[in-house]
Amino acid sequence: MSDDTPTEARPASGEQNANTSPADAAGNQPESPKRASGDGRTGSGGGTPRRRRRRGSRGGRNRRKPKAAAAPDGAAAKDPAEAGEDYTDAAADRGLTSEDVAADARVEAGLADAEPGAVTGTDPQASPKPKIGDSRPAPPSGDTRPAPPSGEGTATRKRRRRRGGRGRGRARGGDTGTGTGTGAKTAPEAVRADLGGDAAAVSLDELDDTALERRRGRTRKGRPAGRYMMAVHVRDDRTTHIGVLEGRSLVEHYVGSLEPDDTAIDGNIYLGRVQNVLPGMEAAFIDIGTPKNGVLYRGDVAFDPHDVEESHPRIERLLKNGQSVLVQVTKNPIGAKGARLTQEVSLAGRFVVMVPGQPETYGISKRLPDDERKRLRRVLEGLRPPDAGLIVRTAAEGATDVELRRDVERLRAQWEQISKVAARTKAPSLVYQEPTLVVRVIREEFTKEYRGVVIDDRDLYEEVRGYVEAIAPELAERVEYYDPEEEGLPLYERFHVQEQLLKALDRKVWLPSGGSLIVESTEALTVIDVNTGKNVGRTNLEETVYRNNLEAAEEVARQLRLRDIGGIIVIDFIDMEIRKNREDVIRAFRDALARDKTRTQVFDISELGLVEMTRKRISEGLVETFSQTCPTCQGRGFLVDESLLQ
Repeated sequence: MSDDTPTEARPASGEQNANTSPADAAGNQPESPKRASGDGRTGSGGGTPRRRRRRGSRGGRNRRKPKAAAAPDGAAAKDPAEAGEDYTDAAADRGLTSEDVAADARVEAGLADAEPGAVTGTDPQASPKPKIGDSRPAPPSGDTRPAPPSGEGTATRKRRRRRGGRGRGRARGGDTGTGTGTGAKTAPEAVRADLGGDAAAVSLDELDDTALERRRGRTRKGRPAGRYMMAVHVRDDRTTHIGVLEGRSLVEHYVGSLEPDDTAIDGNIYLGRVQNVLPGMEAAFIDIGTPKNGVLYRGDVAFDPHDVEESHPRIERLLKNGQSVLVQVTKNPIGAKGARLTQEVSLAGRFVVMVPGQPETYGISKRLPDDERKRLRRVLEGLRPPDAGLIVRTAAEGATDVELRRDVERLRAQWEQISKVAARTKAPSLVYQEPTLVVRVIREEFTKEYRGVVIDDRDLYEEVRGYVEAIAPELAERVEYYDPEEEGLPLYERFHVQEQLLKALDRKVWLPSGGSLIVESTEALTVIDVNTGKNVGRTNLEETVYRNNLEAAEEVARQLRLRDIGGIIVIDFIDMEIRKNREDVIRAFRDALARDKTRTQVFDISELGLVEMTRKRISEGLVETFSQTCPTCQGRGFLVDESLLQ
């Protein structure tokens, strides 16, 4: 038989092969050539025994046997049991490929029809598969398959063994790991932040004129007045820029995205799995499903004192590898470091922050007046849940009893949802997701101190306007839409944000009197040097230095907020001889930092005129956000002349 001989169709059920003996037609199986010869196997035309060659390393006993080809005229037909055993047969050489397995699966699932001539296990003209309760009737008369021989020695088709190792081939009826099948077990969806749109705020008609005027804030010539203004710019790629202006000066800037991002996950709650516990570092790495594992330090581990004997147990006594823990992100991933985690979960609302599981936690913002703090303390005495703590925010100034109660009830219901999702899901997975950056910033910062929020994207404006109308309807009129085409200028050019951003990316900052600041960042700390520059003064050197340092104190505080510089910071003020001048400068510097919501710690001026301070690191910083390391000098700022080293 030639290798390229096409395989012919099988004979009909009512026909017999010309070379088939009457005994075969009667149902008796003929004696195989192997038993007839006694040793070895003969070819189709007789001769010396030929050793059977087994081709392919994955076939084995269960390798698919191709259909037998019809014998040419004058040649003996092969036995059905011997068909495809000869390695010179093209069909036998083809074997069973991965394409065949995929084609069989698609045909069996009803997603495609078998291709003509394809070596598949499903015949397109075969009778339908038997179902439960069927009595297995005979194939219909139009079936072209040969009837299987009857008798005790009838050979049945073996079920093809599934390959691919453990865990594969277990899906039935579309039950896949992706959860798209009908019988798939899908993971519970993460809880979204409840923004309080369902009657979170009271109606303005319920407030008297005095309370309404106090909550609306100051006005000037019929327009809202305030210390701050927020400008929100949305790029074509859905990247969001948020600039906070104090007067006309840019003091804060945020960069986020309207789409989910693995680098902006602060506030999210995850059910993580402990990957590794490091007793020497008193920390553990937690897999939360992000590209980098989070870090959980010993001080952020929550435990029941009744479960341990020691008053300060070690972290290896509290956490074990593979253990599932509920954690919240407190700091986004920065550079090569993963996210900072804590087990002390907190849920932020408009007016209060709830800390589940810690009823002893209770506090009121120190930025509120004393009389307002006393009023809020009386109100919250009857609202404190028995199993959670409460922290009152600055935005609660002027809030009514009804608003505070609704805020607490909403947070409690949200925590119950989070607990249910965490009990049903498997680690690692997202359990609770914070809203987008714009909504989060407005929730935490937008008060009557803002004279307005200007947004240049219509969809985002509608979302923010609806949110503000739900939580603070008295401030809804301060949210405005900015149309660049109608105004003739982009939003950031209209409010001079673009040019201030460019100056903030420079290492040198000029002061109004002619002095300057030099900002340099190193691996360990950030150094800020104060210079007189072009400032020559008028009276004497001490007065010139004193006035220059006062300007520098205000500008350094603004640059720390704008550039979002964190960690250890050293400021080199110009030396002053008079002690009172040094005290005035450090007092002015602390007053300027008081407007910064990020936690800071400042020490007095040393004998060398240095001020050492720390600022909590929240993000990677403004410069790092808008830049990347130079591939030529690797960020060093200079190139080494290697020719001089040879």
